[in-house]
Parts: sequence; structure tokens; C-alpha cells
Amino acid sequence: MPIRRALLAVLATAVGLVLLLSFKPHDVSQAAQPPAALAQKQSGTTPAQGTTPAQGTTPAQGTTPAQGTTPAQGTTVTGDPADTRWGPVQVAITVSGGKIADVQVLQAPDGNRRDIEINDAALPILTQEALSAQSAQIDTVSGATYTSEGYARSLQSAIDRAGL
Repeated sequence: MPIRRALLAVLATAVGLVLLLSFKPHDVSQAAQPPAALAQKQSGTTPAQGTTPAQGTTPAQGTTPAQGTTPAQGTTVTGDPADTRWGPVQVAITVSGGKIADVQVLQAPDGNRRDIEINDAALPILTQEALSAQSAQIDTVSGATYTSEGYARSLQSAIDRAGL
């Protein structure tokens, strides 16, 4: 009898391990469209080449005029891309009057439909959190942990470059 129990336990463990290893949490099909936050960037709201920040201001290293804004409204500082498990996250902040006036998402995971669903919900929340906090000390969005952590790392990089 003890051999039969041991054999049954080993068999059940093997079946459970096979099922666990064959579980695929993400749909790996090609994405139909990028997250809404990235769609704005790709819709042609980028500034013209060669534009400069407002007169009397000096941009921090790695800055460009704000996307979708006139140069008089502030300077845009791009953060480093933060690699996450599902892809890179990169943001740029618009600094005006020594404060974060806007946050643009330049890159976010969009390799499949699930990534797009997650980011469509999470990125606006993260942006609002960043604007409210005026720092990278923001709450993680439930269900978008990797994106939230990458967003915060890229945001901190942009804040550091802006000297805020």
C-alpha cells in the first residue's frame, strides 16, 4: 500500500507540473492597435524638427519641445526607457514653471491584445497620479504591475534630467 500511495503522489505531482508549465498567461497573437496613450503620439502631434524651447529658458540635457504644445508652454524632458517583462516603457514630461505640466507615454508594451487592454486602463491612471504627486512616487495600478514599475522608473529618469 505505501508504494501505491507514493506512486500516486509522484504521478499527481508530475501531472500538476506539466499543467503548470503549459499555462500561457498572455495571448501571443499580433496586436491590432497600440494602447490609446501611444496612439496620440503616433497620430502626428510631434513637434517640427528644429523647434526650440521658449525664449529665456534653457532646456535640460535630452529635452525637446513638448509634443502637441507650442514651445512657450514648457520644455519636454524624455526619460530613459525602462525594460519590463512585457516590453519597454518610456515617458516624457513637460516642465513648466518648475512643475510637471504633462506626461506623455512614448513607449508601452503593445505586443498583444492583453497588453493593449491593460495599458489602455493603466496609463491614464499613472499619468494622473504622476501629475498629482509631482514625483515618481506613485501607486502601482492593480493588474499592471510591470507597466507601473517601468512607468515610475522612466518618470524618475525624466525628473532627474529636468532637475526637479
